Amino acid sequence: MAEALIAWGGWDGHEPEACAGIVAGWLREEGFSVRIAEGTAPFAEPGLGAMDLVVPMITMSRIAPEEIAGLALAVEAGTGLAGFHGQMGDSFRDCVEYQVMVGGQFVAHPGNIIDYRVEIERPDHPITRGMSAFPYRSEQYYMHVDPSNEVLATTRLTGEHASWAEGVVMPVAWTRRHGEGRVFYTSLGHVSAELEHPRAAELLRRGLVWAARGTGALRP
Repeated sequence: MAEALIAWGGWDGHEPEACAGIVAGWLREEGFSVRIAEGTAPFAEPGLGAMDLVVPMITMSRIAPEEIAGLALAVEAGTGLAGFHGQMGDSFRDCVEYQVMVGGQFVAHPGNIIDYRVEIERPDHPITRGMSAFPYRSEQYYMHVDPSNEVLATTRLTGEHASWAEGVVMPVAWTRRHGEGRVFYTSLGHVSAELEHPRAAELLRRGLVWAARGTGALRP
């Protein structure tokens, strides 16, 4: 049975504990054994590398040197890393090693909660296969992103709320490798209610399964 760790904490506005419960339910439906833990301490545990998937749900906050070292070592050896929104893409702002592993870092969300469109760039990828563009209402993230990411979905910023962002095509979901580990990220999913959005939920759910080591689903 595949094993997953969900670590939640940080800013309460993203409802990390509630989101952890929802994602844990999905993973259990996919056949995972799931451990939910508050805080970053499990990242330094010797057994982290036995996990097939780690899902961080920690906005901002800090990570200790031994914790990022343990997490990086596990992912480099094959543990999957997957998550969403600021709970993975705005964690540990002072930790460059973490940001490199994720493949991006939140910078801004011009206009706060707005309506925008998500475009599917890789309909041939196992995560996005069969998906088409869809409207979404949430924070539209502007991020610093690694050019080596494999971008699955994007959104276009209009400049209505920030002139410097006009016309920018910003990645919304991507995959990457970090050592032997698979990494998946989507900027959708501001609070727990957004995990009820069928397209956003399916994107995240597939990404979680894809990233996990050895699950066999959604390969290659």
